[in-house]
Amino acid sequence: MATHTETVGVIGAGTMGAGIALVCARNGHQVKLLDTNQAVLDKALAYLQATLSRDVEKGKITEEKKTETLALVDRISDMELLADCDIVIEAVPERLDLKKNIFSGLARICRSDALLLSNTSSISITEIAGGLPHPERILGFHFFNPAPVMPLVEVIRGTKSSEENVQRAYRFAEELGKVPVLVTDSPGFIVNRIARPYYNEALRILGDNLADVEKIDRIMKKAGGFKMGPFELQDMIGIDINFATTQSVYTDFFHEGRFKPSRIQQRMVQAGSLGRKTGEGFYDYDK
Repeated sequence: MATHTETVGVIGAGTMGAGIALVCARNGHQVKLLDTNQAVLDKALAYLQATLSRDVEKGKITEEKKTETLALVDRISDMELLADCDIVIEAVPERLDLKKNIFSGLARICRSDALLLSNTSSISITEIAGGLPHPERILGFHFFNPAPVMPLVEVIRGTKSSEENVQRAYRFAEELGKVPVLVTDSPGFIVNRIARPYYNEALRILGDNLADVEKIDRIMKKAGGFKMGPFELQDMIGIDINFATTQSVYTDFFHEGRFKPSRIQQRMVQAGSLGRKTGEGFYDYDK
């Protein structure tokens, strides 16, 4: 439970945003979950209700606690309503122009002492904050999917992030029950820099017809001890998100060959085969 209740804004009500909103509400924070798409907000509410209902069925929480937690989440579509938030976490698709536009708006709307965090998995925090007023309050705060389950949060220090706000973000992650790790701003940070070769080599093996998707996943789980194979994981994360992350890391490392994106992923994104969220990816989820 939070040592004191703060109002947290979450921008983007997709898979990551809804998960982050749940993490914050479970820990007693008032949450304003923002999305301009009402259907996405409705889907997020259904996710929150279903997840908390399962917690009740498993005896983890009471029905009253479920009701209290749901009541902490307000769904909104107007960014101006984030003006009184103590902390705002952006969780929109991995596009620099989109994120810069959002943080430009937040810099205008929010108090100067509000902590502005990005859930980006690879885009430079320094570049997101570049040219904005009070860049000392802008940091990376990278959850992993699924946010309510995965313990790690990367707290990413931009070039102009202040030490006071780095420590504040670190404590906030701890209050949420997460395991924070401090990271210096660099392409892919730590986890996604390590993960790129994992995905890329699996895609090369597939492209070279050395093994199929099922076989590669099975080998990595049985022999490598991974909970999920590289293709199962891409389907869960979203192939579009995974591809965008690889593109970002490849660009920011000045096209180093080890990070080169796969044409297999590119074709799947072009075809709209994005993984679980579209019902098909490397596996078919409509069967």
